[in-house]
Amino acid sequence: MLKVTVGNLRVPAAERYWDFRFREPDYAVDEQECVEELDRLFCQAVNRQLVSDVDIGAYLSGGMDSGSITALAAKQLPYIRSFTCGFDLNSASGVELGFDERAGAELMSYMFKTQHYEMVLKAGDMERVLPRLAWHLEEPRVGQCYPNFYVAELASKFVKVVLSGTGGDELFGGYPWRYYRAVVNRDFDDYVDRYYEFWQRLVPNGKMAKLLAPVWPEVSHVSPREIFRDVFTEHANDLQRPEDYVNHSLYFETKTFLHGLLVVEDKMSMAHGLETRVPFLDNDLVDFAMRVPTRMKLGNLEEVIRIDENEPGGKRDRYFSQTRDGKLLLRKTMARHLPKEIANREKQGFSAPDASWFKGESIDYVRRKLYHGSARIYDFMDAGAVRALVDDHLEGRENRRLLIWSLLNLETWCENFLDGGRLH
Repeated sequence: MLKVTVGNLRVPAAERYWDFRFREPDYAVDEQECVEELDRLFCQAVNRQLVSDVDIGAYLSGGMDSGSITALAAKQLPYIRSFTCGFDLNSASGVELGFDERAGAELMSYMFKTQHYEMVLKAGDMERVLPRLAWHLEEPRVGQCYPNFYVAELASKFVKVVLSGTGGDELFGGYPWRYYRAVVNRDFDDYVDRYYEFWQRLVPNGKMAKLLAPVWPEVSHVSPREIFRDVFTEHANDLQRPEDYVNHSLYFETKTFLHGLLVVEDKMSMAHGLETRVPFLDNDLVDFAMRVPTRMKLGNLEEVIRIDENEPGGKRDRYFSQTRDGKLLLRKTMARHLPKEIANREKQGFSAPDASWFKGESIDYVRRKLYHGSARIYDFMDAGAVRALVDDHLEGRENRRLLIWSLLNLETWCENFLDGGRLH
C-alpha cells in the first residue's frame, strides 16, 4: 500500500497491508467443525474460479490437490478438459521410478468424466525447450520448470484458462519432512541454523568462495544465512512449542517457495497465452488455513521429537514412518470427493527423473554446455569448481540434479540476454 499526502512534498510511504500469519488458535477447536468449514470454503473457492467467458480446463497431476479441484469443477462443467504431463521412466532409477503420475490422473479422469489429454516427456525434451524457456522465464530459477512449460503448451491448444492445485501443500503442511527437521531447537537462531542448512540445496557455504572466485570480491559481503533469517522479520511469534516452529516454517515457505512457484507458473502459462487460476489461494480459504491448528495438519509432534538422532540402525525407516503424514485435515475433507487411494497417497512433486537423465541420456548435453571453456557462466564461476561438483553427479557420488539444472538454465540465460542471443 502506498500512502501519498496531498499537498505534502514528503516521499510517499509504502506499507504492507497484509501478510501471511500462521498461528495456533487460543481456543479449543473441534476437528469435525474444521472439516465442514474447509469443505465449504474449498467448494466456494473452486466455484469462484469457474466464472469465465472462455473455456476452462484443469491440470490433473494424479495427486490430491489438483484432483480435488477437478472433482468439484467437473460437477459444474461436465466433460471439463484435463491435462497431465508424464515422464518416460525407461532410464530412471531409484525413487524416480515413481515420478510418473499418469495412472492416478487417468483413474480420476475416468471417475470425473473429464475430456483428458496427456503428454510424455523424454530426456531430450529439456534440451529442445531450454532456449525458449529461459527466454520466457527471463531470470535464472532453481526448480526444473520445463515440465510446466510443456503442460501449459498442451493446455493452451484447447482452453484459455486452467485451474492449478498450487498452494495446497504450503498452506496445509504438505512437506512434513521439511518441518520436522527444525522442531527441536534451543532458540530462534538455532532454528534458523537447522532450517537454513536443510535449504542449502545447491552449494554449501564453505564452497562458495572457490565456486564464485571470479566475482568473490564483489559478493563476499553477502550472507545467505542473514537473507534467510530476514524472511521471518514480520512473523515474530513467541517460539516455545514445536507447533510454533512448524508455523514459522509454513510462513517461510509461503513467502519464498510458494512465491517462486507462482512466478514460474505465471510465466510458463503466459508464454502460451494461458491464464492459470489457483483456487487454494482464495482469500477466505487462506485465512482459514492459517488458523488451523498444527495438530490437524501434521502428526503427533511429541512422538516425532522423541526420535534419537544417534539411534543406530533403522532410524531412517522409523523417522519416515512417523513423519510422512502432512495435510491431515485436507485429506479428511478431500476424501469426500476423491478415491481413498488418492486422498491418502504420499506427496509426490511434479518433477522429471533428471537425476537419472543427467548421468545417462543427457550426459553429453550436460558436458557440451558446461565443460567447454567459453561457457558464459565462467565469467562468474570457477570452471574447475563447477566441473568438480558436476562430476560428483555424473559419476554417481552425489545427487546434484538441482545444481546441474541451475547451471544449464543460467548458461542458457546468459546466451539469451548477455550475448544478444535471439529466441529461435
